[in-house]
Amino acid sequence: MKLLLAGGGTGGHLFPAVALAQRLIETEEDSEVLFVGTKRGIEARVIPELGLPLETIDISGFVGKGWAGKLTFGPRLAISVRQSLAILERFRPDVVVGVGGYASAPVLAAAKMRGYPVLIHEQNAWPGLTNRCFARWADRVCLSFADADRAFHHGRTVVTGNPLRQGMDECPPIPRENPLLLVFGGSLGARAINEAMVETLPLLEPLKGELTILHQSGPKELERVREGYRNAGWDPEGVVPFIEDMAQAYARSHLVVCRAGATTVAELTSCGRPAIMIPYPHAAGDHQTTNANALARRGAALLLPQADLTAELLVRLVSDLFRDRERLLAMAGVARSLGRKGAVDLVLKECRIIARPRRQSGSTGNDKSKNNPPLRAI
Repeated sequence: MKLLLAGGGTGGHLFPAVALAQRLIETEEDSEVLFVGTKRGIEARVIPELGLPLETIDISGFVGKGWAGKLTFGPRLAISVRQSLAILERFRPDVVVGVGGYASAPVLAAAKMRGYPVLIHEQNAWPGLTNRCFARWADRVCLSFADADRAFHHGRTVVTGNPLRQGMDECPPIPRENPLLLVFGGSLGARAINEAMVETLPLLEPLKGELTILHQSGPKELERVREGYRNAGWDPEGVVPFIEDMAQAYARSHLVVCRAGATTVAELTSCGRPAIMIPYPHAAGDHQTTNANALARRGAALLLPQADLTAELLVRLVSDLFRDRERLLAMAGVARSLGRKGAVDLVLKECRIIARPRRQSGSTGNDKSKNNPPLRAI
């Protein structure tokens, strides 16, 4: 199968696509993958580092732009659609997969124009603008959360879960050695979490010597956060701009302080790690709070709204959990019980289903024949 994966911008959009590509290459010797994104997104750095092919198009976001930005969006979209048509002509994929983010919109539009089979994967409980717009033309819409179905009245939806990067499903139980606190705010970092952690460090003095902190700050705030650690007498080398091997970071961790994006939720439950979740308050439809509540209600995580985030409260939550290993292990067990295994194979299965009529008929476009089965639950 030849798979074109479009989208990115943030890790939440990109890493499910990476999981699909790596799994396809692992299981099908003659398979081919191609990523399409932008030079500004995280994909421009991560995909080449993984040794995977990437082509870029010239497009930027629409939401949140001023009038000037919105007026220039139309011409940029037209250019990026032409670029996407050229990429499709060169690669000729069996299926085009959109994973969200503004970079996926021109590619999905071009795929629709040329009749290629299209699968959309939505990671969040409330979908983003691109996926909502293109769902009505997609052959399949794969969801991480069943609740997201309410936004896809015109789409053919199936709940598959969120594909995870390699190693997540094999994460070991919480280790017995001295505790490690894993802190991150998404692939680009989170200023509110960074600032709260720096203010918390002096209050964590009683745990110093036994506690290790691994903190993904994001590249923009790296030096400032490292300086905060240095001034508080903590090892600044534990602060990194980006964690390349996230599976290994989870494996070493005892507790996680993080946002509540869909990919983070899927990773926490797959790895079985307790968390203090600080949802991003401006996420579309406040879906991160919904995500965090889903774990907090069951006892797998603690929900700490950003409006209530203080150093005093954060240090109390962290200290209480590290002093109560039995509770920490109980939360870990609940988290693991909520994990959905095998999402990557389920999404690839849907790709093969919608690709099959075109491949059998030998046509360039999508054959919506009776061979395309009706929607079913997975």
